[in-house]
Amino acid sequence: MKAIFIAAGEGSRLENLTKDLPKPLVEINGKSIIERQIELLRKNNVNDIIVVTGYKKEKFTFKNIKYIHNPNFREQEQTGSLMVARSEIVGDILIMFGDILFEETILQQMLNSKCDIVIAIDKNWEKSYEERPDNPKSEADKVLIKDDKVIQISAKNIKINDNDNNIGELLGLMKLSPKGSKILIEQYKKLENSHVGKFHDAPSFKKAKFVDILQELLSLGIIITPVSIIGKWCEIDTKHDLEIAKKMFK
Repeated sequence: MKAIFIAAGEGSRLENLTKDLPKPLVEINGKSIIERQIELLRKNNVNDIIVVTGYKKEKFTFKNIKYIHNPNFREQEQTGSLMVARSEIVGDILIMFGDILFEETILQQMLNSKCDIVIAIDKNWEKSYEERPDNPKSEADKVLIKDDKVIQISAKNIKINDNDNNIGELLGLMKLSPKGSKILIEQYKKLENSHVGKFHDAPSFKKAKFVDILQELLSLGIIITPVSIIGKWCEIDTKHDLEIAKKMFK
C-alpha cells in the first residue's frame, strides 16, 4: 500500500501562520498536521509515502518520504497537483489531502475496504459546521448516496434537505485498488488531451478539484463506493478550524 498526500496549496486563510510555512506543516499541539498523519500511516504499515509539494516546498524535511513538486501549484487545483505524481498511482493507493486530520479508526475502515474506488464520507457532517462560522456548509464537498453507491459529488449542485441522511461530506481521503488506479489515470489522460470549457464545478479542467474528477468518473458509469466513517476528523482551513483541531486531537 502506498499513500500520496496532496500538499501543494498556500493555505492563505490561515493568514500569518502560513506566511512562511505550508499549511500541512502548521502545528497542532506540538506536531504538524501532516506529521501526525504520516505517523498514523506508518503505524498501520503504510510506509511508501509521497508528498506532492508546491508552496514553500523546501520546508518539508521529513526523512524517508518521496517529494514530488508541482511548479504550477498556483495555476492548478487539487487534481492537477495529484497528477504530477501520476507515475506513482499504480497498485493499491491511498490519496489524501494534506490539511485534514483523522483518527486511526477512520484509516482502518478505508484500508479494510476491498472495492476499486473508495471515498470516505461523513454522514454527520452538518453538525461540525455549527462550530465553523467562517465555513458555510453550502460550500462543503457533498456526496449523494443511493443503495450504498455514490451517485453525485458536488459542492454546488447537491441541495441539502432536512433530515436527508443520503448526503455526506467528502473527507479528502480516497483508496484505489490496482484496477481503480488504472481507471483514474486512463480517464485523466483522455480528458487532459481533449477537454475544453467548464468542468463540472470547476471553471476549467485545469482548475479541477478532487470533486470534479470524481464526478467525471461517475458520469462515465464508473462505480465509486462510499465508506461512511465512524470516528473523529477535521479539516483545517482557518484559525477557528485550528482551535477545533487542537481540542479534538489533544
